[in-house]
Amino acid sequence: MSVSRAGLRYAKAILAIALDKNEADAVAVDMQSIADTLHANAELSNFLTNPVLPGANKLSALEAIFSNTSATTKNVFRLLLENKRFAILGDIATAYLQLNDQRNGIETAVVTTAQPLDAALETAVLNSVKALTSSKVTLKNIVDPSIIGGFILRIGDKQFNASVAQRIQNLKRELSN
Repeated sequence: MSVSRAGLRYAKAILAIALDKNEADAVAVDMQSIADTLHANAELSNFLTNPVLPGANKLSALEAIFSNTSATTKNVFRLLLENKRFAILGDIATAYLQLNDQRNGIETAVVTTAQPLDAALETAVLNSVKALTSSKVTLKNIVDPSIIGGFILRIGDKQFNASVAQRIQNLKRELSN
């Protein structure tokens, strides 16, 4: 997932501060909560990106919703108020999580399937991916019915497409030539 350059800059600064305070993992938990909440709640995302609403209202809402976050995360909310940048909070959270994973040597493998993976298949895929890379790996499953069947595996900048939709497209290309 790509993030804005501003979100990445904020995330780098937050990670540096969190590392100085030995709170990097606590802030990562906060950022995961923020990312999950913003992804699941379109109303909150729209609220934060609405330029008409006062920043103080947005700050109050974030402090109420995320009341159990660390002091560093709460300072991020105040900084976003000062700079009028609440709209990039989701990008900041995503970028922070990516940077923290890089720091810990964790790579995320994204598997796109037509149906959700069951636990056994997820374990098998994770073991296969671990054999391909020397890093620690986490697995993220994205369900996309448009691939019809098979899977698309993305690790870093590498992609392996074994989807039925890709095979159909290749067959069309061969037959049209």
